[in-house]
Amino acid sequence: MCWGDRMAEIRLAIVGVGNCASSLIQGLEYYKEAREDQFVPGLMHVNFGGYHIRDIKPVAAFDVDANKVGRDLSEAIFAPPNCTKKFCEVPKLGVEVMRGPVLDGLGKYLKPVIPVDPTQQPVDVAEELRRTKADILVSYLPVGSYEASRYYAQQAIEAGCGYINCIPEFIVSGKEWGERFRKAGLPCAGDDIKSQVGATILHRTLAKLLIDRGVKLEESYQLNIGGNTDFLNMLEEERLSSKRVSKTEAVSSQVPYEVPLRIGPSDYVPFLKDNKVCYIYLRGRKFGDIPLTIDVKLSVEDSPNSAGVVIDAIRAVKLALDRGIAGPLIGVSAYFFKHPPVQIPDEQARQAVEDFIAGRRDN
Repeated sequence: MCWGDRMAEIRLAIVGVGNCASSLIQGLEYYKEAREDQFVPGLMHVNFGGYHIRDIKPVAAFDVDANKVGRDLSEAIFAPPNCTKKFCEVPKLGVEVMRGPVLDGLGKYLKPVIPVDPTQQPVDVAEELRRTKADILVSYLPVGSYEASRYYAQQAIEAGCGYINCIPEFIVSGKEWGERFRKAGLPCAGDDIKSQVGATILHRTLAKLLIDRGVKLEESYQLNIGGNTDFLNMLEEERLSSKRVSKTEAVSSQVPYEVPLRIGPSDYVPFLKDNKVCYIYLRGRKFGDIPLTIDVKLSVEDSPNSAGVVIDAIRAVKLALDRGIAGPLIGVSAYFFKHPPVQIPDEQARQAVEDFIAGRRDN
């Protein structure tokens, strides 16, 4: 069978209608008429194993924000406190945002800015996934949503959906949940989505450059500030443990020895909105023990930075569904996520994804 000949819908469900979901939904509309020979920034291919960008069809969305629940997804993605750039008009999608359970999704800094209406009753998520015939559930829950992440992963399993975990809760990279998806005959990819060109991928690349060029890396840090609700939520240090692990391992995996690293969110600056500013510092020694220092500043609109990566991940998981592949997708997760089940150098991970698309590897 030629996988590239298959063209069909990918029925998408989303939990967490925040800035990242906004950029994703806008991107689906913005690039729906892209030619297959066109270069689309942030995507591996316009035609990914037979699936075009326009083949991704949102069919369900879940949130707890009273300003979003009950609204069409096309409107909810622009409702405050969302603050990412609007780069595309999105027509009515006919997808009403449904009320999910709160669980531990709202930390102490989010509760004052995310209104929850107690009269809006949570839906049966698994039943709604079945009713809408969703193929894949993408999790955009807030950082630190330990219980909520596991709840939605279980709902995906019960509904027979593939699962993509975009946040730093260790679902796909953990043995327990990876095995649950494998036993259910369902693919999953994660954890913690990489940006197209973000702080972690830049830091990771610089570290590998120094190692490859024979520099002895001695210390490094990465400081990040931003003004969206993600940074507001991450003021709560208790919700950050897995985030720091995820970002640190993504960089430390490039260094074959122990090196002092400090990586992670640093502060919330409201007027920055969805702009993220990153400062990266690396110090090492080159030939003759001569010091070498790199100081880098990166400024990016945070949410669009990962939207294209998620579009590719969605299509990869759909290919796995089509082929009956179950459990964590190793190459796909290594290329698209910060904390995959197995860390693989980026150039090797990219080739693994190309091999997966072509059917030369099964995960």
